[in-house]
Amino acid sequence: MQGRKFSEMLDEAVNRYTNRSLSTAEIIAELVKLAKEMRDAQQRHEELGLRDDEVAFYDAVFQNDSAVLELGDETLKAIARDLVKSIRESATIDWNVKDSVLAAMRSKVRRILARYDYPPDAEAKAIELVLEQAELFAGEAGQPRADHHWRPNIPYRH
Repeated sequence: MQGRKFSEMLDEAVNRYTNRSLSTAEIIAELVKLAKEMRDAQQRHEELGLRDDEVAFYDAVFQNDSAVLELGDETLKAIARDLVKSIRESATIDWNVKDSVLAAMRSKVRRILARYDYPPDAEAKAIELVLEQAELFAGEAGQPRADHHWRPNIPYRH
């Protein structure tokens, strides 16, 4: 949802400028701020020691406080790596519209989370976030479309 967040921030700034809520200098300042945030988000994968694609899945499983406390950062990174590997191996053309393939993907994600003792109270939300990322990931990795570029779509927390 990171890409969506940046898009919404840009749209909001442009709308405020168009509605004359922002001056030219203020819109430039907003755009500079947005560019810095985007740069920081791009550098984040290096700080975490994860690839770009792994960061989105890391963020999906990082959303739960009990998971962070119980499992720790390194385990969540391992989960993210396993999720990316499993999704790469499993994603097929139109997998997200085929119920049987989607159910199998959901089952694989559930098994990976269970293998690492991911807290059950947050499992359902994590699975949904992971599948959302998987859909975007498969769109770029396996089925490129001219109108779609995969970007992490989950806001990260500090």
